[in-house]
Amino acid sequence: MDLELIITIFPKLLGATLITLKLLFASLFFGLILGLFFAILRLNKNKLISSFAYGYSYLFRGTPLLVQIFIIYFGLGQIEYLRTTFLWVILKEPYWCAIIAFSLNTGAYTSEILRSAFETIKPGIIEAGRSLGLNKVFIFTKIQIPIAIKQSLPAYGNEIILMLKGTSLASTVTLMDITGVAKFIISTTFRPVEVFIIAGSIYLFITFLVHNLIKYLEKKYSYNN
Repeated sequence: MDLELIITIFPKLLGATLITLKLLFASLFFGLILGLFFAILRLNKNKLISSFAYGYSYLFRGTPLLVQIFIIYFGLGQIEYLRTTFLWVILKEPYWCAIIAFSLNTGAYTSEILRSAFETIKPGIIEAGRSLGLNKVFIFTKIQIPIAIKQSLPAYGNEIILMLKGTSLASTVTLMDITGVAKFIISTTFRPVEVFIIAGSIYLFITFLVHNLIKYLEKKYSYNN
């Protein structure tokens, strides 16, 4: 074990952590919006709308994230029409292509998490709101959504951790995140063990923080309080 190498590469990998966190937070933000939107569509009584939402979920949960990144980054660039539109400003950048792929992927999983949480809400809670004269929008935004979020915290915490590890695939489209920088260092030092120990430790530490944050939120918003 080369301790001198570890001390040398640690600041470089730590600097790349910022890119990883940016990818993670941006993907989770857009993914949560998509997840909530498609969860609502899944609950719609219209079969066409519900089937459309299910199709989105099935597509992005049933195919590898790596394939989705490649299709968005390499595949969409092959469509000549897109290169003449304003979308090309976004699609030509690997950073935004990665965020689009990650957001669509985590949005599909989040939609299923939220859908199941909505379905576990007791009808009596909604009926109680109606009996007080509250309209549907108020009941949904102020009662159903907060309850669904509280109930889905454990599952969503797992999704955050999975998305964190999924960001490592951004290196396949030339982004210099933790994994990307680790690969570059390995190509110049030929010392994969030391490099990946540090990279893995950084991922593990972020996972530790996420795990404990979700655990704290679970206790804070527990129905037993």
